[in-house]
Amino acid sequence: MKSHFTGTGVAIVTPFHKHGTIDFNSFGNLIEHVISNKVEYIVVMGTTGESVTLSKDEKNALIHFALDTIAKRVPLVIGIGGNNTQAIIDCLKATPFDDIDGILSVAPYYNKPQQRGLYLHYKNIASASPVPVILYNVPGRTSVNMTAETTLKLAHEFSNIVAIKEASGNLSQCMEIIKNKPENFLLVSGDDILTLPLLALGASGAISVTANAFPAEFSEMVRLGLEGDFTKARAIHYRLSEIIEALFADGNPSGIKAALNILELAPNTLRLPVVKVSREVYNRIQSLITVFKENNA
Repeated sequence: MKSHFTGTGVAIVTPFHKHGTIDFNSFGNLIEHVISNKVEYIVVMGTTGESVTLSKDEKNALIHFALDTIAKRVPLVIGIGGNNTQAIIDCLKATPFDDIDGILSVAPYYNKPQQRGLYLHYKNIASASPVPVILYNVPGRTSVNMTAETTLKLAHEFSNIVAIKEASGNLSQCMEIIKNKPENFLLVSGDDILTLPLLALGASGAISVTANAFPAEFSEMVRLGLEGDFTKARAIHYRLSEIIEALFADGNPSGIKAALNILELAPNTLRLPVVKVSREVYNRIQSLITVFKENNA
């Protein structure tokens, strides 16, 4: 299972038409875009996919469409997480997992559980999940940091908990996990701008937002980092770094949807309460993309 989630996974957006329904044509084109540019796997219905604004029927439709379009060319991970443990278990029981390679499950938000609550939450998910589980620690969104101790306890006790997407921004915490994890447990970057430093510390890849728009460059940077060629990887990192910062200046997925619109890959439509980036940020993203394309012509 280790090889399935090594490298670059793309946290793919959910494109919407102007009137708000899912734009499956753009979704299919985006899947082809990231696969043809050599990402290692695709994550559907994560934060970047605006999963919290999707209905149950829409989620099922996205899964079926993604499975049909991907056609086993790369692994597929689906987001199944939330702050109601029993509801997640019920969802796991109701989901057909044929050809789905894993789930990404975000730490509970709003409830602000203690570390024991986080442990029991994921213990129950691991016990109910028929596919590998990727933990997702993102305290900037959940208001709770899952400590290295809790992550390592879960990693050592449950063989189907195979990775953590770490977006705490805490390099010391990431190092503690990498140093003390089971051999086949992976730490993957959940913060695009910190992906290269984390690769140097022993991370196994990233689940990236930026790779929606720049899959070839981002995934090549990750591959070079995994191979230990940090001179070449660093060059790509610095070509992308200003773009990455601009993509998150007005929040995610607002920034990446602006970029995809500029690149004519997907509409710049979001669901409330998330809104488009400001005109100033949009113009900056557009300018940076123009320069990037000129320098890579």
